[in-house]
Amino acid sequence: MTYDVTIISVRPGTHPDALARLRPQLLREAAAGEFLACWYSDLGAINQILLLHGGGDEAGAVARRTAIVTSKDPFGVGEFMTGVTMDTYVSFPFMPRITPGRCGPVYEVRSYVLRPDGLATTIELWRKAVPGRLTVSPLLAAMYSVTGPLLRFMHIWPYASLDERQRLRTKAVADGVWPPLGGPDQLIAQQADIFLPADFSPLS
Repeated sequence: MTYDVTIISVRPGTHPDALARLRPQLLREAAAGEFLACWYSDLGAINQILLLHGGGDEAGAVARRTAIVTSKDPFGVGEFMTGVTMDTYVSFPFMPRITPGRCGPVYEVRSYVLRPDGLATTIELWRKAVPGRLTVSPLLAAMYSVTGPLLRFMHIWPYASLDERQRLRTKAVADGVWPPLGGPDQLIAQQADIFLPADFSPLS
């Protein structure tokens, strides 16, 4: 399964206006079954809006991105934008398909850069470790990028609150189920950001 991850950076204080502009367009996409999430950053790299779509065919993805980059008003939020990235990610083969629902409302998005030979090893280490980690809390996504700077790996963890996040992360370490044994050895950079859902996000 592939997913399109778009991150729109906006000027400070403008994300409520940008979300209002995005809402009608994204709800139309939700009706077509493609749109999965619209979240805005609360901690970490702030002033960002993350859009998650289920991946379609390559030609369709190219057409959508071409329409965006040639638009005079990308996403309808051009006046607020300071930057945008659009990337395609491939899900780890053992992960179930992402479906809409109430999972958060706190989403921790962790983005790692892997060693040049680290992807295959990371997938196998996670394949073995994730079942144990799921006894503590759910994992929404684990996927690697096939566009833009490589080798990037993104995983997304939903929590009911920031306090729950801290408690469950501490428990996972204490129980010895996380991180995957040898997993940190595959990393050369990492970043964690906290996102909250827009009120119209299918994943809330």
